Amino acid sequence: MFNVMALRESIWEMLDATLKKRDTTTQFDRGDISFIIIAGAMVFFMIPGIAFLYSGLSRRKSALSLIWAVSASNAVCIFQWYFWGYSLAFSPTATNGFIGNLANFGLINVLGDPSPGSPLIPDLLYSFYQMEFACVTVGILMGGIAERGRVLPAMIITFLWMTLVYCPLACWPWNINGWAFKYGVFDYAGGGPVEIGSGIGGLAYSWVLGRRQEKELQNFRPYNVSMVNLGTFMLWFGWLGFNGGSAFGANLRAIMAVWNSMLAAAFGGIVWCLLDYRLERKYTMVGFCSGTIAGLVAATPASGYIHPWAAVIMGIVTGVVCNYATKVKSLIHVDDALDLFAEHAVGGILGLLANAFFASRSIIALDGVNLNVTGGWVDHNWKQLYIQVAYICAVCSYTFVVTALIVKCVDCIPGLHLRTTAEGEKLGLDEVEIGEYANDYIEVRRHFMDWTTSGNGTGAHRSSVVAGDKHDQPTIAQRDQQQNLHIEESHPDTNSADEKTLDLPHADTASVSS
Repeated sequence: MFNVMALRESIWEMLDATLKKRDTTTQFDRGDISFIIIAGAMVFFMIPGIAFLYSGLSRRKSALSLIWAVSASNAVCIFQWYFWGYSLAFSPTATNGFIGNLANFGLINVLGDPSPGSPLIPDLLYSFYQMEFACVTVGILMGGIAERGRVLPAMIITFLWMTLVYCPLACWPWNINGWAFKYGVFDYAGGGPVEIGSGIGGLAYSWVLGRRQEKELQNFRPYNVSMVNLGTFMLWFGWLGFNGGSAFGANLRAIMAVWNSMLAAAFGGIVWCLLDYRLERKYTMVGFCSGTIAGLVAATPASGYIHPWAAVIMGIVTGVVCNYATKVKSLIHVDDALDLFAEHAVGGILGLLANAFFASRSIIALDGVNLNVTGGWVDHNWKQLYIQVAYICAVCSYTFVVTALIVKCVDCIPGLHLRTTAEGEKLGLDEVEIGEYANDYIEVRRHFMDWTTSGNGTGAHRSSVVAGDKHDQPTIAQRDQQQNLHIEESHPDTNSADEKTLDLPHADTASVSS
Protein backbone atom coordinates (compact mmCIF):
# COMPACT_ATOMS: atom_id res chain seq x y z
CA MET A 1 0.00 0.00 0.00
CA PHE A 2 2.85 2.33 0.88
CA ASN A 3 4.54 1.63 -2.47
CA VAL A 4 1.32 2.47 -4.37
CA MET A 5 0.94 5.79 -2.54
CA ALA A 6 4.56 6.69 -3.14
CA LEU A 7 4.24 5.82 -6.83
CA ARG A 8 1.12 7.99 -7.14
CA GLU A 9 2.84 10.95 -5.51
CA SER A 10 5.85 10.49 -7.76
CA ILE A 11 3.63 10.54 -10.86
CA TRP A 12 1.86 13.70 -9.73
CA GLU A 13 5.20 15.40 -9.06
CA MET A 14 6.40 14.50 -12.56
CA LEU A 15 3.20 15.82 -14.15
CA ASP A 16 3.40 19.03 -12.15
CA ALA A 17 7.02 19.56 -13.16
CA THR A 18 6.15 18.91 -16.81
CA LEU A 19 3.30 21.42 -16.75
CA LYS A 20 5.47 24.06 -15.09
CA LYS A 21 8.17 23.53 -17.67
CA ARG A 22 5.58 23.75 -20.44
CA ASP A 23 4.25 27.05 -19.12
CA THR A 24 7.72 28.59 -19.18
CA THR A 25 8.35 27.68 -22.84
CA THR A 26 5.99 30.36 -24.19
CA GLN A 27 5.18 33.93 -23.26
CA PHE A 28 1.68 33.71 -24.75
CA ASP A 29 -1.51 32.67 -23.04
CA ARG A 30 -2.72 29.41 -24.53
CA GLY A 31 -6.32 30.55 -24.20
CA ASP A 32 -5.58 33.57 -26.41
CA ILE A 33 -3.83 31.38 -28.97
CA SER A 34 -6.69 28.87 -29.05
CA PHE A 35 -9.24 31.66 -29.38
CA ILE A 36 -7.52 33.20 -32.40
CA ILE A 37 -7.08 29.82 -34.09
CA ILE A 38 -10.84 29.23 -33.79
CA ALA A 39 -11.60 32.82 -34.86
CA GLY A 40 -9.42 32.35 -37.95
CA ALA A 41 -11.30 29.16 -38.83
CA MET A 42 -14.58 31.07 -38.46
CA VAL A 43 -13.31 33.76 -40.83
CA PHE A 44 -12.39 31.06 -43.34
CA PHE A 45 -16.02 29.87 -43.16
CA MET A 46 -17.01 33.24 -44.63
CA ILE A 47 -15.53 32.20 -48.01
CA PRO A 48 -18.30 29.69 -48.87
CA GLY A 49 -20.75 32.17 -47.35
CA ILE A 50 -19.72 34.79 -49.90
CA ALA A 51 -19.85 32.19 -52.67
CA PHE A 52 -23.39 31.07 -51.80
CA LEU A 53 -24.59 34.64 -51.33
CA TYR A 54 -23.29 35.72 -54.74
CA SER A 55 -24.59 32.57 -56.40
CA GLY A 56 -28.09 33.09 -55.00
CA LEU A 57 -28.19 36.73 -56.08
CA SER A 58 -27.18 36.03 -59.68
CA ARG A 59 -29.06 34.46 -62.57
CA ARG A 60 -29.04 30.69 -62.58
CA LYS A 61 -27.02 30.48 -65.80
CA SER A 62 -24.05 32.18 -64.08
CA ALA A 63 -24.55 30.99 -60.50
CA LEU A 64 -21.76 28.41 -60.41
CA SER A 65 -19.22 30.71 -62.05
CA LEU A 66 -19.38 33.05 -59.05
CA ILE A 67 -18.90 30.15 -56.63
CA TRP A 68 -15.87 29.11 -58.69
CA ALA A 69 -14.44 32.64 -58.81
CA VAL A 70 -14.71 33.13 -55.03
CA SER A 71 -13.24 29.69 -54.33
CA ALA A 72 -10.35 30.05 -56.77
CA SER A 73 -9.52 33.59 -55.63
CA ASN A 74 -9.16 32.15 -52.12
CA ALA A 75 -6.46 29.79 -53.37
CA VAL A 76 -4.65 32.56 -55.27
CA CYS A 77 -4.76 34.78 -52.18
CA ILE A 78 -3.29 32.06 -49.94
CA PHE A 79 -0.34 31.68 -52.31
CA GLN A 80 0.19 35.44 -52.60
CA TRP A 81 0.05 35.91 -48.83
CA TYR A 82 2.62 33.17 -48.27
CA PHE A 83 4.79 34.32 -51.17
CA TRP A 84 5.16 37.99 -50.23
CA GLY A 85 1.79 39.39 -49.18
CA TYR A 86 2.32 39.14 -45.43
CA SER A 87 5.76 40.69 -45.70
CA LEU A 88 4.53 43.58 -47.86
CA ALA A 89 1.76 44.34 -45.39
CA PHE A 90 3.32 43.74 -41.97
CA SER A 91 7.12 43.55 -42.09
CA PRO A 92 8.13 45.75 -39.14
CA THR A 93 11.48 46.76 -40.65
CA ALA A 94 9.96 48.83 -43.47
CA THR A 95 9.81 52.50 -42.55
CA ASN A 96 8.35 54.20 -45.65
CA GLY A 97 4.83 54.17 -44.15
CA PHE A 98 3.26 53.04 -47.43
CA ILE A 99 4.14 49.36 -47.95
CA GLY A 100 6.33 46.77 -46.31
CA ASN A 101 9.49 45.14 -47.63
CA LEU A 102 10.48 41.54 -48.36
CA ALA A 103 12.14 40.87 -45.01
CA ASN A 104 9.56 38.13 -44.33
CA PHE A 105 9.38 36.81 -47.90
CA GLY A 106 7.97 33.27 -47.87
CA LEU A 107 7.25 33.64 -44.14
CA ILE A 108 10.98 33.76 -43.34
CA ASN A 109 11.53 34.41 -39.62
CA VAL A 110 7.77 34.35 -38.95
CA LEU A 111 7.59 32.12 -35.89
CA GLY A 112 7.20 32.74 -32.18
CA ASP A 113 8.04 36.41 -31.71
CA PRO A 114 5.24 38.77 -30.62
CA SER A 115 3.19 39.76 -33.65
CA PRO A 116 3.36 43.25 -35.16
CA GLY A 117 -0.36 43.64 -34.49
CA SER A 118 -0.54 42.58 -30.85
CA PRO A 119 1.83 41.28 -28.15
CA LEU A 120 -0.85 38.77 -27.13
CA ILE A 121 -0.25 36.29 -29.97
CA PRO A 122 2.80 35.01 -31.91
CA ASP A 123 3.77 36.24 -35.35
CA LEU A 124 2.99 32.93 -37.06
CA LEU A 125 -0.60 32.88 -35.78
CA TYR A 126 -1.08 36.55 -36.67
CA SER A 127 0.02 35.87 -40.25
CA PHE A 128 -2.57 33.10 -40.56
CA TYR A 129 -5.35 35.20 -39.10
CA GLN A 130 -4.58 38.17 -41.34
CA MET A 131 -4.44 35.88 -44.36
CA GLU A 132 -8.08 34.99 -43.82
CA PHE A 133 -8.95 38.70 -43.85
CA ALA A 134 -7.26 39.01 -47.23
CA CYS A 135 -9.09 35.94 -48.57
CA VAL A 136 -12.46 37.40 -47.57
CA THR A 137 -11.57 40.70 -49.21
CA VAL A 138 -10.73 39.23 -52.62
CA GLY A 139 -13.80 36.99 -52.35
CA ILE A 140 -15.95 40.09 -52.03
CA LEU A 141 -14.07 41.71 -54.92
CA MET A 142 -15.07 38.84 -57.23
CA GLY A 143 -18.62 40.17 -57.19
CA GLY A 144 -17.44 42.71 -59.73
CA ILE A 145 -17.34 40.11 -62.53
CA ALA A 146 -20.94 39.00 -62.05
CA GLU A 147 -22.49 37.44 -65.16
CA ARG A 148 -20.08 38.83 -67.76
CA GLY A 149 -16.48 38.60 -66.52
CA ARG A 150 -14.10 35.79 -67.47
CA VAL A 151 -12.57 33.91 -64.58
CA LEU A 152 -8.96 33.51 -65.82
CA PRO A 153 -8.27 37.27 -66.02
CA ALA A 154 -9.99 37.61 -62.64
CA MET A 155 -7.40 35.31 -61.06
CA ILE A 156 -4.51 37.32 -62.55
CA ILE A 157 -6.15 40.49 -61.27
CA THR A 158 -6.55 38.90 -57.83
CA PHE A 159 -2.79 38.39 -57.46
CA LEU A 160 -1.93 41.86 -58.74
CA TRP A 161 -4.67 43.54 -56.70
CA MET A 162 -3.52 41.82 -53.52
CA THR A 163 0.03 43.03 -54.14
CA LEU A 164 -0.61 46.59 -55.27
CA VAL A 165 -3.83 47.49 -53.45
CA TYR A 166 -4.58 45.30 -50.44
CA CYS A 167 -1.05 45.06 -49.02
CA PRO A 168 -0.57 48.86 -48.96
CA LEU A 169 -4.07 49.36 -47.52
CA ALA A 170 -3.33 46.84 -44.75
CA CYS A 171 0.05 48.43 -44.07
CA TRP A 172 -1.35 51.93 -43.55
CA PRO A 173 -3.48 51.40 -40.39
CA TRP A 174 -2.11 48.10 -39.00
CA ASN A 175 1.65 48.15 -39.54
CA ILE A 176 3.45 49.91 -36.68
CA ASN A 177 5.22 52.07 -39.28
CA GLY A 178 2.16 52.72 -41.46
CA TRP A 179 1.29 56.37 -42.00
CA ALA A 180 -2.34 55.90 -40.89
CA PHE A 181 -1.23 54.05 -37.73
CA LYS A 182 1.06 56.94 -36.80
CA TYR A 183 -1.62 59.47 -37.77
CA GLY A 184 -3.97 57.97 -35.16
CA VAL A 185 -6.61 56.38 -37.42
CA PHE A 186 -9.18 54.12 -35.72
CA ASP A 187 -9.77 51.08 -37.91
CA TYR A 188 -10.49 48.06 -35.75
CA ALA A 189 -10.95 45.13 -38.16
CA GLY A 190 -10.65 46.52 -41.67
CA GLY A 191 -13.02 49.30 -42.66
CA GLY A 192 -10.33 50.54 -45.04
CA PRO A 193 -8.44 47.47 -46.30
CA VAL A 194 -11.35 45.01 -46.30
CA GLU A 195 -14.59 46.94 -46.78
CA ILE A 196 -13.66 50.08 -48.71
CA GLY A 197 -10.95 48.12 -50.53
CA SER A 198 -13.39 45.50 -51.80
CA GLY A 199 -16.30 47.90 -52.32
CA ILE A 200 -14.44 50.61 -54.22
CA GLY A 201 -12.28 48.00 -55.93
CA GLY A 202 -15.38 46.13 -57.09
CA LEU A 203 -16.88 49.38 -58.37
CA ALA A 204 -13.73 50.14 -60.38
CA TYR A 205 -13.67 46.56 -61.73
CA SER A 206 -17.32 46.81 -62.80
CA TRP A 207 -16.69 50.20 -64.41
CA VAL A 208 -13.84 48.94 -66.59
CA LEU A 209 -15.66 45.70 -67.33
CA GLY A 210 -18.73 47.52 -68.61
CA ARG A 211 -22.45 46.97 -68.26
CA ARG A 212 -24.23 43.75 -68.97
CA GLN A 213 -26.40 43.63 -72.08
CA GLU A 214 -29.62 45.53 -71.55
CA LYS A 215 -31.79 42.48 -72.11
CA GLU A 216 -29.91 40.75 -69.28
CA LEU A 217 -30.96 43.55 -66.95
CA GLN A 218 -34.67 43.25 -67.71
CA ASN A 219 -36.96 41.23 -65.45
CA PHE A 220 -34.02 40.25 -63.29
CA ARG A 221 -34.63 38.26 -60.15
CA PRO A 222 -32.22 36.34 -57.89
CA TYR A 223 -31.89 32.71 -58.83
CA ASN A 224 -32.10 31.25 -55.30
CA VAL A 225 -33.16 33.41 -52.35
CA SER A 226 -32.73 30.48 -49.95
CA MET A 227 -29.06 30.42 -50.94
CA VAL A 228 -28.89 34.17 -50.25
CA ASN A 229 -30.17 33.57 -46.72
CA LEU A 230 -27.80 30.65 -46.15
CA GLY A 231 -24.82 32.67 -47.34
CA THR A 232 -25.80 35.63 -45.16
CA PHE A 233 -25.95 33.61 -41.97
CA MET A 234 -22.70 31.84 -42.79
CA LEU A 235 -21.17 35.29 -43.14
CA TRP A 236 -22.77 36.46 -39.90
CA PHE A 237 -21.30 33.47 -38.05
CA GLY A 238 -17.85 34.05 -39.53
CA TRP A 239 -18.05 37.77 -38.84
CA LEU A 240 -18.15 37.08 -35.13
CA GLY A 241 -14.69 35.56 -35.48
CA PHE A 242 -13.69 38.37 -37.80
CA ASN A 243 -14.55 41.15 -35.36
CA GLY A 244 -14.23 39.26 -32.09
CA GLY A 245 -10.83 37.88 -33.02
CA SER A 246 -9.49 41.33 -33.89
CA ALA A 247 -9.01 41.92 -30.15
CA PHE A 248 -6.29 39.24 -30.55
CA GLY A 249 -7.16 37.56 -27.29
CA ALA A 250 -9.94 36.02 -25.23
CA ASN A 251 -10.76 39.27 -23.43
CA LEU A 252 -13.64 41.65 -22.80
CA ARG A 253 -12.91 43.74 -25.86
CA ALA A 254 -13.51 40.67 -28.03
CA ILE A 255 -16.88 40.08 -26.36
CA MET A 256 -17.81 43.75 -26.79
CA ALA A 257 -16.94 43.52 -30.49
CA VAL A 258 -19.18 40.46 -30.84
CA TRP A 259 -22.06 42.22 -29.08
CA ASN A 260 -21.72 45.32 -31.24
CA SER A 261 -21.61 43.19 -34.38
CA MET A 262 -24.83 41.43 -33.41
CA LEU A 263 -26.63 44.69 -32.66
CA ALA A 264 -25.50 46.49 -35.82
CA ALA A 265 -26.46 43.51 -37.99
CA ALA A 266 -29.89 43.10 -36.41
CA PHE A 267 -30.87 46.75 -36.67
CA GLY A 268 -29.41 47.11 -40.15
CA GLY A 269 -31.48 44.18 -41.40
CA ILE A 270 -34.70 45.40 -39.80
CA VAL A 271 -34.34 48.95 -41.09
CA TRP A 272 -33.49 47.89 -44.65
CA CYS A 273 -36.44 45.49 -44.69
CA LEU A 274 -38.83 48.21 -43.52
CA LEU A 275 -37.56 50.63 -46.15
CA ASP A 276 -38.25 48.05 -48.85
CA TYR A 277 -41.69 47.36 -47.37
CA ARG A 278 -42.75 50.98 -47.83
CA LEU A 279 -42.28 50.58 -51.60
CA GLU A 280 -43.54 47.06 -52.34
CA ARG A 281 -45.57 46.15 -49.22
CA LYS A 282 -43.50 42.97 -48.99
CA TYR A 283 -41.02 41.85 -46.33
CA THR A 284 -38.29 40.80 -48.72
CA MET A 285 -35.68 38.26 -47.66
CA VAL A 286 -33.08 39.80 -49.97
CA GLY A 287 -33.72 43.17 -48.31
CA PHE A 288 -33.29 41.75 -44.82
CA CYS A 289 -30.07 39.96 -45.80
CA SER A 290 -28.70 43.08 -47.49
CA GLY A 291 -29.31 45.19 -44.41
CA THR A 292 -27.80 42.57 -42.14
CA ILE A 293 -24.60 42.49 -44.17
CA ALA A 294 -24.48 46.30 -44.29
CA GLY A 295 -24.68 46.40 -40.49
CA LEU A 296 -21.88 43.86 -40.17
CA VAL A 297 -19.76 45.85 -42.60
CA ALA A 298 -20.17 49.00 -40.51
CA ALA A 299 -19.31 47.03 -37.38
CA THR A 300 -16.02 45.88 -38.92
CA PRO A 301 -14.04 49.09 -38.25
CA ALA A 302 -16.09 50.16 -35.20
CA SER A 303 -17.11 47.16 -33.09
CA GLY A 304 -13.98 47.24 -30.92
CA TYR A 305 -14.22 50.97 -30.22
CA ILE A 306 -17.81 51.85 -29.40
CA HIS A 307 -20.47 51.16 -26.75
CA PRO A 308 -23.50 48.96 -27.55
CA TRP A 309 -25.86 51.95 -27.62
CA ALA A 310 -23.68 53.47 -30.33
CA ALA A 311 -23.81 50.20 -32.28
CA VAL A 312 -27.61 50.46 -32.33
CA ILE A 313 -27.41 53.99 -33.77
CA MET A 314 -24.80 52.88 -36.28
CA GLY A 315 -26.92 49.92 -37.40
CA ILE A 316 -29.99 52.10 -37.98
CA VAL A 317 -28.06 54.76 -39.90
CA THR A 318 -26.26 52.14 -41.95
CA GLY A 319 -29.51 50.41 -42.92
CA VAL A 320 -30.94 53.68 -44.21
CA VAL A 321 -27.89 55.11 -45.95
CA CYS A 322 -26.77 51.86 -47.60
CA ASN A 323 -30.30 51.21 -48.83
CA TYR A 324 -30.39 54.55 -50.62
CA ALA A 325 -26.79 54.11 -51.79
CA THR A 326 -27.95 51.29 -54.06
CA LYS A 327 -29.32 54.04 -56.34
CA VAL A 328 -25.86 55.47 -56.96
CA LYS A 329 -24.93 52.83 -59.54
CA SER A 330 -27.84 53.99 -61.69
CA LEU A 331 -26.80 57.62 -61.39
CA ILE A 332 -23.21 56.95 -62.46
CA HIS A 333 -24.17 54.21 -64.97
CA VAL A 334 -21.90 51.54 -63.51
CA ASP A 335 -23.26 47.98 -63.45
CA ASP A 336 -22.35 47.11 -59.86
CA ALA A 337 -24.46 43.96 -60.05
CA LEU A 338 -24.08 42.84 -56.43
CA ASP A 339 -24.00 46.31 -54.79
CA LEU A 340 -20.42 46.11 -53.58
CA PHE A 341 -20.21 49.90 -53.40
CA ALA A 342 -23.49 50.42 -51.55
CA GLU A 343 -22.94 47.74 -48.93
CA HIS A 344 -19.19 47.42 -48.45
CA ALA A 345 -17.75 50.79 -49.39
CA VAL A 346 -20.53 52.94 -47.91
CA GLY A 347 -20.91 50.64 -44.90
CA GLY A 348 -17.16 50.77 -44.24
CA ILE A 349 -17.17 54.56 -44.50
CA LEU A 350 -20.04 54.84 -42.01
CA GLY A 351 -18.26 52.54 -39.55
CA LEU A 352 -15.07 54.61 -39.75
CA LEU A 353 -17.06 57.81 -39.20
CA ALA A 354 -18.80 56.21 -36.22
CA ASN A 355 -15.39 55.83 -34.61
CA ALA A 356 -14.83 59.56 -34.88
CA PHE A 357 -17.98 60.24 -32.87
CA PHE A 358 -18.41 57.22 -30.57
CA ALA A 359 -14.99 55.61 -29.98
CA SER A 360 -14.45 55.35 -26.23
CA ARG A 361 -11.29 55.00 -24.18
CA SER A 362 -13.04 52.59 -21.81
CA ILE A 363 -13.92 50.15 -24.63
CA ILE A 364 -10.47 50.29 -26.22
CA ALA A 365 -8.81 49.46 -22.87
CA LEU A 366 -10.82 46.26 -22.42
CA ASP A 367 -8.12 44.24 -24.15
CA GLY A 368 -5.65 45.06 -21.39
CA VAL A 369 -3.11 46.35 -23.93
CA ASN A 370 -4.29 49.71 -25.28
CA LEU A 371 -4.79 51.41 -21.94
CA ASN A 372 -3.98 55.02 -22.82
CA VAL A 373 -5.72 55.55 -26.15
CA THR A 374 -8.15 58.47 -26.27
CA GLY A 375 -11.40 57.83 -28.16
CA GLY A 376 -13.43 60.13 -30.38
CA TRP A 377 -15.91 62.90 -29.64
CA VAL A 378 -17.33 61.09 -26.60
CA ASP A 379 -13.85 61.57 -25.08
CA HIS A 380 -13.68 65.19 -26.35
CA ASN A 381 -11.12 64.23 -29.00
CA TRP A 382 -12.52 66.53 -31.69
CA LYS A 383 -9.69 66.11 -34.20
CA GLN A 384 -10.52 62.42 -34.66
CA LEU A 385 -13.18 63.36 -37.21
CA TYR A 386 -10.82 64.91 -39.72
CA ILE A 387 -8.32 62.11 -39.15
CA GLN A 388 -10.97 59.56 -40.11
CA VAL A 389 -12.17 61.63 -43.09
CA ALA A 390 -8.63 62.03 -44.44
CA TYR A 391 -8.08 58.28 -44.13
CA ILE A 392 -11.36 57.53 -45.92
CA CYS A 393 -10.50 59.87 -48.81
CA ALA A 394 -7.00 58.36 -49.17
CA VAL A 395 -8.28 54.77 -49.20
CA CYS A 396 -11.12 55.47 -51.64
CA SER A 397 -9.03 57.42 -54.15
CA TYR A 398 -6.04 55.08 -54.08
CA THR A 399 -8.19 51.95 -54.37
CA PHE A 400 -10.28 53.19 -57.28
CA VAL A 401 -7.40 54.53 -59.37
CA VAL A 402 -5.01 51.61 -58.88
CA THR A 403 -7.72 48.97 -59.29
CA ALA A 404 -8.94 50.55 -62.52
CA LEU A 405 -5.36 50.66 -63.86
CA ILE A 406 -4.72 47.03 -62.95
CA VAL A 407 -7.94 45.81 -64.56
CA LYS A 408 -7.41 47.89 -67.71
CA CYS A 409 -3.81 46.72 -68.11
CA VAL A 410 -4.81 43.05 -67.78
CA ASP A 411 -7.57 43.60 -70.33
CA CYS A 412 -4.96 44.79 -72.85
CA ILE A 413 -2.95 41.55 -72.62
CA PRO A 414 -3.73 39.17 -75.52
CA GLY A 415 -5.82 36.26 -74.31
CA LEU A 416 -6.78 37.97 -71.06
CA HIS A 417 -9.70 40.11 -72.22
CA LEU A 418 -12.01 40.66 -69.27
CA ARG A 419 -15.42 40.05 -70.78
CA THR A 420 -16.98 37.01 -72.27
CA THR A 421 -18.60 37.38 -75.68
CA ALA A 422 -22.15 38.59 -76.18
CA GLU A 423 -23.14 35.02 -77.04
CA GLY A 424 -21.36 33.76 -73.92
CA GLU A 425 -23.21 36.24 -71.76
CA LYS A 426 -26.47 35.08 -73.32
CA LEU A 427 -25.70 31.41 -72.72
CA GLY A 428 -24.33 32.06 -69.23
CA LEU A 429 -20.86 31.81 -67.75
CA ASP A 430 -21.61 28.40 -66.25
CA GLU A 431 -21.72 26.92 -69.75
CA VAL A 432 -19.00 28.89 -71.52
CA GLU A 433 -16.49 29.20 -68.65
CA ILE A 434 -17.11 26.37 -66.17
CA GLY A 435 -18.86 23.60 -68.13
CA GLU A 436 -20.93 22.66 -65.09
CA TYR A 437 -24.07 24.05 -63.52
CA ALA A 438 -25.22 24.98 -60.05
CA ASN A 439 -28.31 22.80 -60.53
CA ASP A 440 -28.04 20.31 -63.36
CA TYR A 441 -31.65 19.74 -64.27
CA ILE A 442 -34.18 20.90 -66.82
CA GLU A 443 -37.10 23.01 -65.76
CA VAL A 444 -40.13 23.80 -67.90
CA ARG A 445 -41.27 27.39 -68.24
CA ARG A 446 -43.35 29.00 -65.56
CA HIS A 447 -46.38 29.36 -67.88
CA PHE A 448 -48.05 26.08 -68.79
CA MET A 449 -49.07 27.28 -72.25
CA ASP A 450 -45.45 28.08 -73.14
CA TRP A 451 -44.60 24.41 -73.55
CA THR A 452 -47.83 22.51 -74.00
CA THR A 453 -49.13 21.51 -77.44
CA SER A 454 -52.63 22.63 -76.47
CA GLY A 455 -54.15 25.72 -78.02
CA ASN A 456 -52.71 27.40 -81.06
CA GLY A 457 -49.55 26.41 -82.86
CA THR A 458 -47.42 28.99 -81.08
CA GLY A 459 -47.13 26.85 -77.97
CA ALA A 460 -45.95 23.86 -79.93
CA HIS A 461 -43.11 25.80 -81.53
CA ARG A 462 -42.06 27.18 -78.14
CA SER A 463 -42.12 23.86 -76.40
CA SER A 464 -38.77 22.72 -77.68
CA VAL A 465 -37.02 25.53 -75.82
CA VAL A 466 -37.09 25.06 -72.08
CA ALA A 467 -35.80 27.27 -69.34
CA GLY A 468 -33.04 25.54 -67.47
CA ASP A 469 -29.32 25.47 -67.19
CA LYS A 470 -28.95 27.14 -70.55
CA HIS A 471 -31.63 29.77 -69.85
CA ASP A 472 -33.80 29.65 -72.94
CA GLN A 473 -31.03 28.34 -75.19
CA PRO A 474 -32.05 25.06 -76.88
CA THR A 475 -29.57 22.18 -76.83
CA ILE A 476 -28.42 20.51 -80.05
CA ALA A 477 -30.97 17.73 -79.54
CA GLN A 478 -33.72 20.28 -79.03
CA ARG A 479 -32.68 22.17 -82.18
CA ASP A 480 -32.84 18.92 -84.17
CA GLN A 481 -36.24 18.20 -82.68
CA GLN A 482 -37.44 21.68 -83.64
CA GLN A 483 -36.12 21.22 -87.18
CA ASN A 484 -37.88 17.86 -87.53
CA LEU A 485 -41.10 19.45 -86.34
CA HIS A 486 -40.87 22.09 -89.07
CA ILE A 487 -40.16 19.40 -91.67
CA GLU A 488 -43.21 17.41 -90.59
CA GLU A 489 -45.36 20.54 -90.83
CA SER A 490 -44.00 21.32 -94.30
CA HIS A 491 -44.65 17.73 -95.51
CA PRO A 492 -47.77 16.48 -93.71
CA ASP A 493 -48.50 12.77 -93.87
CA THR A 494 -51.84 10.99 -93.91
CA ASN A 495 -52.29 11.41 -90.17
CA SER A 496 -54.61 14.16 -89.08
CA ALA A 497 -53.27 17.26 -87.33
CA ASP A 498 -55.08 16.21 -84.19
CA GLU A 499 -52.93 13.08 -83.96
CA LYS A 500 -49.66 15.03 -84.05
CA THR A 501 -47.88 15.30 -80.76
CA LEU A 502 -44.61 16.83 -79.77
CA ASP A 503 -42.12 14.31 -78.44
CA LEU A 504 -40.89 16.09 -75.34
CA PRO A 505 -37.57 15.01 -73.77
CA HIS A 506 -37.95 12.47 -70.98
CA ALA A 507 -36.70 14.97 -68.38
CA ASP A 508 -39.44 17.39 -69.39
CA THR A 509 -42.23 14.85 -69.23
CA ALA A 510 -41.01 13.76 -65.82
CA SER A 511 -41.10 17.30 -64.59
CA VAL A 512 -44.59 17.75 -66.06
CA SER A 513 -45.91 14.69 -64.25
CA SER A 514 -44.43 15.92 -61.01
